[in-house]
Formats: sequence, C-alpha cells, structure tokens
Amino acid sequence: MRRTAVLVLAVVVLAMALVGWVSAADSGNDHVLQVSGSGSVTGTSDRVQISFAVETENSDVKIAQSNNALAMNNVVDALAAAGVPHDQMKTTGYSISPVYQQDNNGIFTSTIKTYQVTNTLQVTLKDPNVTGQIIDTAVNAGANSVNSIQFMLSDEQAQALRSQALAKAIANARSDADTAAAALNVTITGTQTADISQGYTPVVYSNYDTLASSSKSAAAPTPIQSGDITVTAQVAVTYTIS
Repeated sequence: MRRTAVLVLAVVVLAMALVGWVSAADSGNDHVLQVSGSGSVTGTSDRVQISFAVETENSDVKIAQSNNALAMNNVVDALAAAGVPHDQMKTTGYSISPVYQQDNNGIFTSTIKTYQVTNTLQVTLKDPNVTGQIIDTAVNAGANSVNSIQFMLSDEQAQALRSQALAKAIANARSDADTAAAALNVTITGTQTADISQGYTPVVYSNYDTLASSSKSAAAPTPIQSGDITVTAQVAVTYTIS
C-alpha cells in the first residue's frame, strides 16, 4: 500500500510539473509579435540554356538512326567550332518512335509507316549575348527543332541578388513590426524566430520549331533578347515584446 501511495504521488507531481511547463509556454507566446516582409531585386541574366533537337524519319529505323547521328555530330562539331566547350553540351533525351499510317478517315492504323528518331542536346552558354548566333549555328548544322531557351542566373549572381532581396524583406518586416508595436504601445525586446524563403523564376521561351525551320534561309542573325530576372525573398519574423 505504501509503495502504491508513493507511486501515485509521483505521478501527480509529474502531472503538475507538465501542466506548469505548458502554462509557461503559453504565457510566453502571449508576448510576441508576428510579422512578414518581402523584398525583390531585378538583375540581368548571365547564363542561358538552349535545348536543341535533331529529328529524322525513315521507313527503315536503322537509316533514321544513322541520319540522326550524322546530323547531331555535325551540330556538336559546329557548336564546338563556334566556341562552345564540350562540357557545356549534354544529351538530355533520345527516343525512337513509330509513326503509324492513317486511313481515309484520319484514324491511325496498326501499320507502321516510318520511324522517328529524336536526339535532344542541351547547351549552356555563359554569354547570353551570343544566343542568337549559337541558335543559327546549330540550325545551319542540322538541328531542326529549338525546344526551349531559358535565361538564368549563375550561382554567384543569384546569391548576390538573394542577399539584397533578403535584406529588403527583413527591413520591411522590421518596419511593419515597429509600426505595430507603436500602435499597440509595446516594446520590441528581441527576435524569437525567423523563417526565410527565397527564389527566382528563369525566363523561358519555348516551342521554337518555326524559328528553327526558317533560320536556314534567314539572311539576318536571329535576334534574341534575354530580359531581366527578378529575385524575391520572403521572411516571417516573430519578435518578443514587453
């Protein structure tokens, strides 16, 4: 009986301690001010990724493959001669797909008409100003599809702009906190937590098939403008107040 009484007393003491801890935590949360802020900085792209493709079609799959390989090798060699290092070129896709015949009603049959071979090459450029020139070089060498052009930031440029955007976001959050504290007649005594999120969206142009098919006969170089990129940062700050 005595051991049971001692055990019950210990449980009661522990329960009281837990209740006291939760109450203290709740009491602490009553003396905080939560605000959020955002900041943005605009910069110029210093990287560009271009996705080229060579598409060939033939009733004999081996001939389609051979023609495709020859054309893509010509594209790679031409890009290398234009100053694009091989480590800035990589294959991102390769497919062989049957093309089925259609009947008089336009419905596909089970008869294979030809085979289509597609080889996709991604090229990364450190100078966006030569984008149009590189597109023309690839198309003239045999690329017949430009799937996308993506203007981006280098890691160094992105980090510098993120720091600026974050500084603006924190300054905006603190400004709002000071205004709220003055209106509530309280004093900010410190920072409890800060949650940060950052990022940017590359500028992407896609579906350049028409451009690729017409560039071979174009007298003037293809004009491509990168545009600006906006880096944003958001911060949620919890300040302690008294």
